[in-house]
Amino acid sequence: MQDIYMQFATERDLYQAYMPFLKQGGLFFKTGERFELGEEVTLKVHLPNEAIEHTIAGKICWLTPPGAQSGTPAGIGIAFVEDKNDVRNTIEKSIARMLNSSEPTMTM
Repeated sequence: MQDIYMQFATERDLYQAYMPFLKQGGLFFKTGERFELGEEVTLKVHLPNEAIEHTIAGKICWLTPPGAQSGTPAGIGIAFVEDKNDVRNTIEKSIARMLNSSEPTMTM
């Protein structure tokens, strides 16, 4: 299982990567590296204004290849599978005012 490290400097960066349409939440990770759908990974996430690192078990559920239409960056969507510290709730509280925004994200 591969570790993926993500650090978000701002709430806007977090909003751009968050995938609220997934049942347990998820994050988009910009990368040109190859992954397979269903591949299990471990997310190591630093949220804005937090000193701690959150660890979340995840599974690849989205692939955006390099050169995708609409100028979306290459990367992978990672669905949260095991979120022992309820990071999804922490993320949603942090970006609550942005969740209904019409600003496009890296996935939709």
